[in-house]
Amino acid sequence: MTRDRRWLELRVRVQDSVARELVPDALVALGARGVVEDEAGHVAYFQEPPEPEAFVAAARDRLEADGGADAEVEWRWQEHEDWAHAWKRGLGPRRITPRLVVHPSWKRPRDLKPRDVVIVLDPGMAFGTAEHGTTRCCLRLLDEIVEQGDRILDVGAGSGILSVAAVRLGAEEVTAVEGDPLACEAMEENLWRNAVSSRVRIVTEWADADSLSGMGPFDGVVANIETGLLLPLIPGLTAAVSGDGWLLLSGILEDELPRVLEALKGWDREGARTDADGEWRSILLQR
Repeated sequence: MTRDRRWLELRVRVQDSVARELVPDALVALGARGVVEDEAGHVAYFQEPPEPEAFVAAARDRLEADGGADAEVEWRWQEHEDWAHAWKRGLGPRRITPRLVVHPSWKRPRDLKPRDVVIVLDPGMAFGTAEHGTTRCCLRLLDEIVEQGDRILDVGAGSGILSVAAVRLGAEEVTAVEGDPLACEAMEENLWRNAVSSRVRIVTEWADADSLSGMGPFDGVVANIETGLLLPLIPGLTAAVSGDGWLLLSGILEDELPRVLEALKGWDREGARTDADGEWRSILLQR
């Protein structure tokens, strides 16, 4: 990454509490490299667009359309080195399950127990921290389902948090698919920090249903992607699962869940396990 790069910083304030929960994913969908939340609202960082004012106007329209509420948006330029420190604000240790703990490298937890499964995560310019509801849902469900020796596919791997968790929970091998080169850089660093690089293979590509169907079979497949991108991938995701394997889908809003389940014919939808975090839903199914 070049040292002279600058970033467009958006500061978003939304008064409506329901619409506010949708802001991080809307910003990520717009291309945000990092999203942090403070008392005043959300702050997101974007690569420098050709026409900043037009980009900001389009971002405001997207935020208001997704959330159904007015959004106050301000912007400014942020130098790269300043941004590298800014995204760290608000991140700290989190206990996700009785044994699963996530913390950034600069802030170690104080209440670790002998059998804790610990993940060190610095997201950098990638989506995927324990601060987001969809990620927490996935981590809780992975803690339930991953078994020793599993082979797992992680689609839209982002920071690599779910790939690291899968290995730490017993998976023998993980294939992490991510199309964003900057996210892959952050993922490589996180794999190294957690000493799991030898068990996670990064595939740098924007996957589609055809490419995913040729990657299997896997004991489990996880995809934490917003619903609009997830639905077209479902045929490939399901084809990548072995005959008695499992499928974990996340990034789904509560009112989108019926559409996702409808697309999963042939799976045990009645026996699906659902994890909720605010407006977000994650589902775990077996054939």
